[in-house]
Amino acid sequence: MARVKRGTQASKRRKSALKHTKGFRWGRKSKFKEAKQALMHAWTYAFRDRKSKKRFFRGLWQSRIGSFCQNQELSYSSFISKMKKNNVELDRKILSQLSEDHPEVLEEIIKTVK
Repeated sequence: MARVKRGTQASKRRKSALKHTKGFRWGRKSKFKEAKQALMHAWTYAFRDRKSKKRFFRGLWQSRIGSFCQNQELSYSSFISKMKKNNVELDRKILSQLSEDHPEVLEEIIKTVK
């Protein structure tokens, strides 16, 4: 069987990994073995934190809506349940933006829901 030389493939693989580690600190940007480990960790954290970002923002929206509802003498849970009963289909992100930017519009929504 003929000998297979992998010089170009190996250098392409190493170059690709080192391209992704641009901006990393110490030897993790220039040494292939350390760069490979750093990338495995970085991509794992990136995947995990894309999911946790969604959880974080949903909680933030809920707290903003809840604080606005407290000013209107209404609890967050009762507001959401009344929204569902009245078929008002606004998501929490939109309601949060309304509470920040246009509170008078959200007050009208709360009045119609009550």
